[in-house]
Amino acid sequence: MGGAAALEKLVPVLLAFGGGVLLARRKVVPPEASKAFADYAFLFAVPCYLFGNIYAGDLAALFDWRAIGGYAATAAVAVLAVVLGAVAYGIREPRAVALRVMAGVQVNTAYFAVPVFITVFGTAAPIFPVLLFQVCVLSLVVIAIMELGRAGAAAGGPGVRLARAVRASLVTPLVLACNAGIVFNLLSVHLPKVVLDGAAFVGDSASPVALFALGLHLGGTGFGVRDTTREEMTLIAVKCVGFPLLAWAVCGAVFGVHGDWLAYLVLIAAMPTPQNLFVFAQRYDVGIDLSASVVIKSSVVSLLLLPLWLQAVVS
Repeated sequence: MGGAAALEKLVPVLLAFGGGVLLARRKVVPPEASKAFADYAFLFAVPCYLFGNIYAGDLAALFDWRAIGGYAATAAVAVLAVVLGAVAYGIREPRAVALRVMAGVQVNTAYFAVPVFITVFGTAAPIFPVLLFQVCVLSLVVIAIMELGRAGAAAGGPGVRLARAVRASLVTPLVLACNAGIVFNLLSVHLPKVVLDGAAFVGDSASPVALFALGLHLGGTGFGVRDTTREEMTLIAVKCVGFPLLAWAVCGAVFGVHGDWLAYLVLIAAMPTPQNLFVFAQRYDVGIDLSASVVIKSSVVSLLLLPLWLQAVVS
């Protein structure tokens, strides 16, 4: 894909995202409204989209185990690199290290990857296996470390808090919708056309609404480049450049993943740090300022680098 074609693919993304930034900057729409738009996308529109597409999709093609194994191996290497880097930087507290692992390895699926994939590939189905891997493996590890290191919690001991957090992560609308789509697909459950049409109608709004919400949030927050710390720059570089390059090398050279799946995995890895990082930081009172800065700045950097990744991996 040439540079012009890559930019053409991103025009809808830039229009929805830029509209949010512009309206927030001009105070036409209050930046606080981004939460309502984001909640609609995360809790309703994206789950509807994923359910309908997984229900009607080819699960054998969706679950390419070589590709999934390659991505898992890439994530494992990246986790190790971030942990070693944090320790070398003098960070030893387990919760602080876990937060930095999440910043450098986890990706923004619902608010960034889904709309980008819908625009570029016409489907966000390839994101589903990575979404499950993040929720069922990476997030659970981070949650376990955070909960076990949490002091002064009133609601039960570490085991109770950990079980509650694990349960909450597994019953998010995204995961429930994906699992429901798989079960109904495997059992060949017949759903009325009106139900599927309704899910498709709502799901089609997921992409522009999610990008608009992100634009509102970034347009209202504002950020300065000059106050970016060396650690923030390192985490953003790892997330936006190092991780996708590692995915390209490990998945392509080691696991033999080629074609569309290699493009999917590299682009997924190039997505920014998820907004959940800031949610976790607030909940567990660790690295709040760092988390907010990395989430915002990695989103901007990822958006700027998208044409380059598209030109590199999409034929």
